[in-house]
Amino acid sequence: MKIKKKRIALDFDNKEKIVQVGKALSSDTRLDILKLLIDKSVNISEIANTFQIPLSTAALHVKVLEEAGMITATEQPGVRGAQKVCGIAFEDIYFNAFRHKMDRDNIKVYHFPMGIGNYYNCMVNENCGIISERSYLGVEDAPYGFYAQNRHEAQLIWFMSGYLEYRFPNYMLKKNKVKELSFSFEVCSEAPGYQNDWPSDITVWINEKEIATIYSKGDFGGRRGHLNPDWWSDTMTQYGVLKNVTINGQGCFEDLVKTSDETLDTLCICDDYFISFKIGIKPDAKNLGGMNLFGEKFGDFAQGIVMSVLMDSSEEEEEEEPEAEEEDSKAEEEDSETEEEDSKTEEEDSKTEEGVNEET
Repeated sequence: MKIKKKRIALDFDNKEKIVQVGKALSSDTRLDILKLLIDKSVNISEIANTFQIPLSTAALHVKVLEEAGMITATEQPGVRGAQKVCGIAFEDIYFNAFRHKMDRDNIKVYHFPMGIGNYYNCMVNENCGIISERSYLGVEDAPYGFYAQNRHEAQLIWFMSGYLEYRFPNYMLKKNKVKELSFSFEVCSEAPGYQNDWPSDITVWINEKEIATIYSKGDFGGRRGHLNPDWWSDTMTQYGVLKNVTINGQGCFEDLVKTSDETLDTLCICDDYFISFKIGIKPDAKNLGGMNLFGEKFGDFAQGIVMSVLMDSSEEEEEEEPEAEEEDSKAEEEDSETEEEDSKTEEEDSKTEEGVNEET
């Protein structure tokens, strides 16, 4: 039985592979070696003898072809010890010059906004507070308001240490190839009144794994936040900084600076029914300066926490193909059953005709 060889697929997203294949094909001797291996598998000594080249040179040619994925070189026992036997590993080479453009066209971005009061769980320590667009929720500087039935109305939350945990849906992530996941939010430190120079370390966890610690320079004031309601005092926290934490196949990044080696795979973003996003101040933080988290009607940016997902929509189309094949297979089976029934009917009709002829 003939075993189908692999195709070497090239595109501009993998320039290193293009260079390797180009180098392998740039030598007349290596082209002759490939032609020889199409007919039969040979060892390095036979290659050297066939083309009248030194054994070391033959070994170098084999290494270049192997690195390009064009041949295999496996060690097998021989008369004088182990020897490398070489064989052809590919059938053809396909270079899609437009693949990188197609990939960009297939990328879609989905946004999942979350109100800052819609946390799933919390653990906060005084001094702390939670307010809506209109008033305080619960008692100022006490955690009571964090458990109020109308906490979903929250537009500004602050605390000195502790955390808030949010759970985002991930059903769409399970049906598509996720390229990148990011979370954006407006934050700053928490000081009495406000202090523009008040450093704090704000930590982010995804699915209980720490991925980034954001350095906040201060609790910002001195001018009004663009979205703040009129009743909010000028002497209090006014605005924050919009931060973005991104996770992809290379790691985790805070505003393009790598913060962790955790990836989409190691964070297991599709293992449960949700993605856990936790933000807070660790009790042993180097800069224990608290945090303010802004909603869409406070601060400078009209948003709460936004999860953004970059998906490859072409993967969804590829997943549908097996279903179509299955339907075609079922249709073929039904056609086959119909043909068998027709055949049986013809046989019965034939027997009936024979019986009539005999009686006649």
